Amino acid sequence: MIRKLVRSMLTAQILSALTVSLCLLIDNVMISRYLGTTAIAAYGYANPILLIIGALGSMLAAGIQMACSKSLGRGLQEETNAGYSSAIAVTLCLSLFFLAVVLVFRGPIASLMGAGSADPALHGMTKDYLAGFVIGAPGSMGALVLIPFLQIAGQSNLLIAAVLGMTITDIALDLINVKVLKWGMFGMGLASSLSYYVAMLFAAFYFLSSRCIFRFSLKQVTRRKVTELFTSGLPTVFNMASSVVMVFALNQILRGVGGTAAVAAFTVVTSIGNSVNCITTGIGGVSITLSGVFFNEEDRSAIREVFSLLCRYSVILGLAAGILLLFAAPLMVSVFIRKDLPEREMAILGLRLFGAGLIPCCLNNTLKNLYQATGRIRLTEMISIFECAVFPVLSAFLMSLLLGTTGVWFYFVMGELLALTAIGLYIYHRTKTPPWHGDTALLLSPDFGVRKEHLLELRFFSLEDIPPAVRQIESFCASHQLDPKTTNHIALCVEEMTSNVIQHGFSFDGKPHHLSVRLLHKGDKWVLRFRDDCTAFDPVNYVPADRESAIGLRIVMAMAKEVRYTSSLNLNNLIITF
Repeated sequence: MIRKLVRSMLTAQILSALTVSLCLLIDNVMISRYLGTTAIAAYGYANPILLIIGALGSMLAAGIQMACSKSLGRGLQEETNAGYSSAIAVTLCLSLFFLAVVLVFRGPIASLMGAGSADPALHGMTKDYLAGFVIGAPGSMGALVLIPFLQIAGQSNLLIAAVLGMTITDIALDLINVKVLKWGMFGMGLASSLSYYVAMLFAAFYFLSSRCIFRFSLKQVTRRKVTELFTSGLPTVFNMASSVVMVFALNQILRGVGGTAAVAAFTVVTSIGNSVNCITTGIGGVSITLSGVFFNEEDRSAIREVFSLLCRYSVILGLAAGILLLFAAPLMVSVFIRKDLPEREMAILGLRLFGAGLIPCCLNNTLKNLYQATGRIRLTEMISIFECAVFPVLSAFLMSLLLGTTGVWFYFVMGELLALTAIGLYIYHRTKTPPWHGDTALLLSPDFGVRKEHLLELRFFSLEDIPPAVRQIESFCASHQLDPKTTNHIALCVEEMTSNVIQHGFSFDGKPHHLSVRLLHKGDKWVLRFRDDCTAFDPVNYVPADRESAIGLRIVMAMAKEVRYTSSLNLNNLIITF
């Protein structure tokens, strides 16, 4: 079940991240083709501000993933609703504030980013693009914030449709701008802004419908929940802020050793690289969401399986993307830069070296997001600072002294390799064990989760699996000296609930399904967790058509001390405590 979940989530995350980055990539293509080298350099100088807008949205998105994975792992739907309500309210306030500040101070901001008044054309284009793009701040931040909620709700198809609609809109509006309106850099930024609002319209079909599993309420917007979102998402701010510092620093280094042409080439490399980085973004998103849910369920084996799968996908996808960039770099760059321009060869070399760093980057994202999900916030922040700023900038500076502009293009691969090496050394320092040994790299405490002797995990594929499973449960309970009455209640509960899922859920749509049951003994409590990938069904609030129906369900509810149900990630999760 975990393998299927990782694969489906990773596919949706990569596709959505790819299409989101395509908007910026399309802008880059249109700018370079129709507005010239000065315009693409202006886009590069505006890029740190775009990253700040993305950082705010990504911070809230990461906070949502952390907070909601905690509440979902514990079966607390009201806490999830509080996170949803607080995220919507904070996003609206932050984006409107940012919109006003950038619109009013876009001139000084353009100068601060390096597009100084010494080149009036460059300064004006940077200022114009900022004005057009920031109009879409509520849409771009809102899209980032709603993505994890669509994932949690299992609306991957709608998510993909929204970002596809956004991409098509951006292409159409960019063409209208350069062919008809001729609004220059302002029009390019405005096209992206409007496309983000189109994505929000797609999302509204779900969030404003009766099918939405989240409920917005101003009463649930509390200081405690807002603080939780910010603190949980803080490592993402470090990550994005470090990226802003890196882009700013590399712009200055490249301008010093290669002039405006080198800055333009770097803008092309980062634009294409951001699209390819949909792989690392997707892997990181799956890592933080699933690791967070399983961490709060104290399911060590599930975290280990997620980590193992993501490491495997990191190598496969990173290698495939690296090979693609190696051979297709000239073709990709030609979309942005004409053959007769000096920045073309620089961009081709930079893109090929960028591809060499994708495997370590994917592995770093897997580890970094796992540590964030499991509460190692300070470690995540330190990794972000060194991976996204210190190591790449240091590498670019030192290599530029040796090889000039050519040396700067080693920034990504060397930065990622140094970061991965540093993480490995830290793991060895903490555990005195090589990071590739067992689950050492997870950095989970030895007493995390439930000891094996206090845990029973079962999987069901048909009704024939129920009788032997019940015997296993009875034997497991007896070995822990559980009284016969509670043992009988647990066995009866498993028999009733699994037969209901298999009879009604497995046959509902004719597709293959999975059902797992986890029984654990913790302190004086016995906890049953049922998880299946059938259609959503809430047995806690189910109202039968007549009193003679669902007698088994009512018996189960009466026997248990506490019953909690959540629907997330296209999974039914039922937690029963005895």
